Amino acid sequence: MHYDMVFHLDQGQDELNIALSNIANVFKALPDEKFTLVLLVNGPAIQLMVKDTDNCEKLLELCGQGLELRVCNNALTHFNIAPESLCPACRIVPAGILELVNLTRQGFAYIKP
Repeated sequence: MHYDMVFHLDQGQDELNIALSNIANVFKALPDEKFTLVLLVNGPAIQLMVKDTDNCEKLLELCGQGLELRVCNNALTHFNIAPESLCPACRIVPAGILELVNLTRQGFAYIKP
């Protein structure tokens, strides 16, 4: 069995907190398993991904454990966020929704906190 998962975040701080807790719990529950966890951020949640915040520190910690952080370029453009202002762990993808489609087609479980 594989445990690849994509957590989809498109709302606010409460949802991010739930996602971060869920992700930390997965890492704790599966210490000896190989899997991929992706946090895909689009929509208004992109505003939570800027550097020099508590969010960035928490994200960097989880990325150190293996989390992949992917953010939507369309959301960056819509919310006027410069790529250089993002948390350094962010990887920009062209369209968040298409990234979700691609990951689910690859067998990733879709999780919406």
